Amino acid sequence: MTERPSISEGQSLILYDGVCGLCNRVVRFLMRRDGKNRLRFAALQSKLAQQVLARHQEQAGGMDTVLLVRDYEKPSEQLLMRSEAAIEAARMLGGMWTLCAALYALPRLVRDAGYDLIARRRYRMFGKFEACPLPDQSVQHKFLDI
Repeated sequence: MTERPSISEGQSLILYDGVCGLCNRVVRFLMRRDGKNRLRFAALQSKLAQQVLARHQEQAGGMDTVLLVRDYEKPSEQLLMRSEAAIEAARMLGGMWTLCAALYALPRLVRDAGYDLIARRRYRMFGKFEACPLPDQSVQHKFLDI
């Protein structure tokens, strides 16, 4: 029996819409560039994601957002949403991707409006799967709930 993937110190959990074509492409993009092994993933449709969302009821969004969970299952657990989650995920890749943090200079309202514009059109533009695709065996250790 294989060991259940987990999150170590310094790693964050990305919760994404598992049936969204764009979201799955972004996850693959992040995995290819995550040279420091800082990111773990779970679909918003998973039990694990539902447990996280239950802990953050006042902040919980729908399936139209990406979420980044810092300090997963610790008392200091923090949930970042929409543009903030996307910017933080890019920043965690390191290298030139840290320049994405410059987007924090824009007001959150503006950043999130841009994010929401894409989120509303993502299924039409990038398609939708019938079910969450299973990750390739070589990266399954990065998924907490498959």
